[in-house]
Amino acid sequence: MRLVVDLNRCQGYAQCAFLAPDVFAMHGDESLLYSPETDEEQREHVERAVAACPVGAILVEYDPAEEPVRTTPEARGER
Repeated sequence: MRLVVDLNRCQGYAQCAFLAPDVFAMHGDESLLYSPETDEEQREHVERAVAACPVGAILVEYDPAEEPVRTTPEARGER
């Protein structure tokens, strides 16, 4: 999973740092530090951080090989 943060949009609310501290960190009052290449193990934390960002500054790019396959009950032959 690859992360990109639009630092022009980021307002330093630090919600991401609280929800995914192994990926995001605030340095000083306004500087966001983050790991652009993140392990799949951090996926849940990163997704929470992205959802919590009040300005939508975090973009996540998933490797298609890592994307979970989500199927509907109909696709699995269930009703």
